[in-house]
Amino acid sequence: MDNFVIMALAATLGTWLVTALGAATVVFFKSPNPKGLNIMLGFAAGVMIAASFWSLLQPAIERAEVTSNLPAYLVATVGFLFGALFMWVSDKAVAFARAKADNVPAKNNERLHRIAMLIISITLHNIPEGLAVGVAFGALQEGGYTTENLMGAISVAVGIGLQNFPEGAAVSVPLRREGYSRKRSFFLGQASGMVEPFAGVIGALLVVYVEAILPYALSFAAGAMILVAVHELIPECQENQTAHPYSATMGIILGFAVMMLMDVMLG
Repeated sequence: MDNFVIMALAATLGTWLVTALGAATVVFFKSPNPKGLNIMLGFAAGVMIAASFWSLLQPAIERAEVTSNLPAYLVATVGFLFGALFMWVSDKAVAFARAKADNVPAKNNERLHRIAMLIISITLHNIPEGLAVGVAFGALQEGGYTTENLMGAISVAVGIGLQNFPEGAAVSVPLRREGYSRKRSFFLGQASGMVEPFAGVIGALLVVYVEAILPYALSFAAGAMILVAVHELIPECQENQTAHPYSATMGIILGFAVMMLMDVMLG
């Protein structure tokens, strides 16, 4: 295996580790608190909305301007709509499977539906991020192992790794709200980042071809995340709006701000 592939694998294993660290924040919730979990659910929605633009759509447009023969706005729009369509179809498929599972109580089915949608969306988001890291290290084969090029690839991995921290929490905290144990919530939260090392290796191996596909993959993930945030997370975190009218809303604002700060600060 070439050195640049090994470097991409090591870098994406690191980003997966940061996802696991973010998911580990769920251990602080020893007993579910409706207000606190609503705030964190709102935080998760804010993270996903911000990541959809700063981490996905904006890079998709920038890459499309360089690599695509089509207008960048068309590439981003097509990918975004297909991502939302994919999640809508997934929603229908999960609902169909839920209807067939007559032996599972309705409440448990509803919970499984929300969990499946959340994990699918975050996992889809992590695939193009892993590809981006792999492409960055794979490009060293063409550009050479100069210090400048190597630091550029490392900065991509560091930036994605740091923003994975709130994304790990964005999965594990809602799972805890649904009644899952802290251990299981952590396991599923970190599992959403397991795709990044695989995607990183693929991106490094197929860097020439992935460069053209990546804008579509980035915007596809953005569409998937927006649909889940708007359709699932935001309505869910607003359930107790009468008792705590601004708690979940401030969670959304804080999550958006944290994700935007990380993406803009880290470039």
